[in-house]
Amino acid sequence: MMVPLALLVLGGLVAALAPRVLTRADWPDREPVLALWVWQCVVAAVLLCCALAMALSAAAAWKAVRGNVFAPAPHGVVEAYALPAYGGWAAPMALTLACGAVWTVAMLTREIHDTRARRRRQRAELLVRSPRLPGEEQGSERLVVLEGDRPEARLLRGGTAPQLVITTGALRRLRGRQLDAVLAHEQGHARARHDWLLHCSSALANGFPQVPVFAAFRDRVHHLVELAADDAASRRFGRLTTALALVELNEDRGVFGPCPTGLSQVPDRVERLLAPAPRLTAARRLRLTAVAALVPFVPVLVTFVPGLRALGG
Repeated sequence: MMVPLALLVLGGLVAALAPRVLTRADWPDREPVLALWVWQCVVAAVLLCCALAMALSAAAAWKAVRGNVFAPAPHGVVEAYALPAYGGWAAPMALTLACGAVWTVAMLTREIHDTRARRRRQRAELLVRSPRLPGEEQGSERLVVLEGDRPEARLLRGGTAPQLVITTGALRRLRGRQLDAVLAHEQGHARARHDWLLHCSSALANGFPQVPVFAAFRDRVHHLVELAADDAASRRFGRLTTALALVELNEDRGVFGPCPTGLSQVPDRVERLLAPAPRLTAARRLRLTAVAALVPFVPVLVTFVPGLRALGG
């Protein structure tokens, strides 16, 4: 089979099988950081398959591209790929995949633009609700307290440093070290740069709604980053303290009733903190990490097989 077609078949198989395997597995909620790594490797493998297939089909369609792609390669390597045999479908495939690449960049750019605009609006609203005193610099305070009966806490990024914005309603409900646990949760998001994962997954899912792997990636990332931040907080302040902080912040939102709202994952997070499943062994975590890291190298290996054979012969 011609290499670009083999890459597209491989990408399709990974995109179809990986979400089913990962959603049926019982370990991702026990190891959210590892699960995030596996999901990133899967998506990277799918994107690599498309990118490499685009490069080879473009090289088969246009000599100018071929000269750049195979510039450092010996003549025998170029012949091993049998580029002239790709036929008239090489150019349409290259153009289709190139349009997909341009659309991906456009979606990422739009996501970044929308995020920056949203953060500017949030900071402007924050400045109205909590004006700076004389001598204060914008973004210098790490904790901002706002008047409000509804218990809320969120991390506001985009300035010189992330700021934890919390309402007086939340302060009245949080007791003891629960506020520290909330702060540690939000700092866990900031240290791991979860916002970038969320933006990339949303851009791919919105740009390619017909590709199930991207929708599954977005949904699982939104779930797993919260579990990872819960673990970061519980390691410092205990699972019970973190669970109680979650309850106090969300109790009035109807998430624990018979008809939970869109935040229905909160009860599962609380239950997970109070009755944690055993973690995977260190050996199994290492094996899963290594296997996931190898997944993006499979399309690279498929791409270089003809060239390596030519050099070996």
